[in-house]
Amino acid sequence: MNSNDDRPEPVPPSEPTPKDIPPPPPPVPVTAPSAASTAAGLSGAAVGERIYVLGGRSYSETQYRNLARENRAAAWPLLVSVGAVVIFAAAVAALFGLSGLKLEGTGLYIAGIVMALVPAAIWLVAFYSQDRLEPEPKSFVIGVFLLGAALAVGIGQPLIRNFFGVQNWTGNNLGVDLLAAILIVGFTQEFLKYAAVRYTVFYTREFDERVDGIIYGAAAGLGYATMLNLQYIVGNGGVDMVVGVMRVATLALAHASFSGVTGYFIGIAKFERKGPFWLPMGITIAAVLNGVVSFLLGQVTRIGGFSFNPWYALILAVVVAGITFYVLFTIIRRLNAATLAAAASAPQAAPPSAAAAQS
Repeated sequence: MNSNDDRPEPVPPSEPTPKDIPPPPPPVPVTAPSAASTAAGLSGAAVGERIYVLGGRSYSETQYRNLARENRAAAWPLLVSVGAVVIFAAAVAALFGLSGLKLEGTGLYIAGIVMALVPAAIWLVAFYSQDRLEPEPKSFVIGVFLLGAALAVGIGQPLIRNFFGVQNWTGNNLGVDLLAAILIVGFTQEFLKYAAVRYTVFYTREFDERVDGIIYGAAAGLGYATMLNLQYIVGNGGVDMVVGVMRVATLALAHASFSGVTGYFIGIAKFERKGPFWLPMGITIAAVLNGVVSFLLGQVTRIGGFSFNPWYALILAVVVAGITFYVLFTIIRRLNAATLAAAASAPQAAPPSAAAAQS
């Protein structure tokens, strides 16, 4: 008999009971990017990257840093343009007003067209020369500018002058003139400039800061104003250089500031949930500003008597543009500061795990 037969057979290990199994670790709370932020063109966070929540929407750490940083350079093209356009207008007015230089015929016509394009050229040069950490694609900026001009000539002016015919029933009553300037001219122009941004660059990844709304809004407004100036000069076969340069500068500054207001509301709506009335409220504020300022521009040129003085209109446009952009960029800086303060004090969601990122 083999001695190995006397050994007891090995006992198989017993199955673990439920009480012997340790409970699974609690799930790590992860805030996934919302559908709204994805629709706005924002991507989810990378593995190991912390999630931040702003205005009900979720952002990766990189995206949140872009939103919160203070980008003073973004304001540079607009501020330079305001000063440069004023200097240009003053130089042309001094040249032709003080020297008595006169242009006629084709020379006057060509000079007027060039003059209408100068404010846009000044703004684009200032924009290109800025040194930003994350520059806006120049093709996007030029595209919004050209779209603003196309909407002015293709929809805005035909709607205002041909459909409503405001030039046929305004000019006799100040109250009617003001209402027409707001309800017809203001809302038409500001909605079209809003559309030039809202339905194009708004959905791109390059629109990644609140201030981008102001930049693109100003581009749309400047394109719209440039087309209005070209139509005015071409329609009149050339204009007096002093009066013409004042009109060109005034419209450029005014429309850039009007649509800058709408752009601010677009920029906020891109990154925060503001409800269905936020963007309509922005268009309404810009339209009222447009109508009131346009109405006043027609009145201030005759301050002190019945003689026409375009300098008053230019001064008013400079004041409006300066105040508007100062207020907008001040609000943006304060929002960015508040964003940073909230990020420093509030606990944030944990970063997504590799498994969560792959699911």
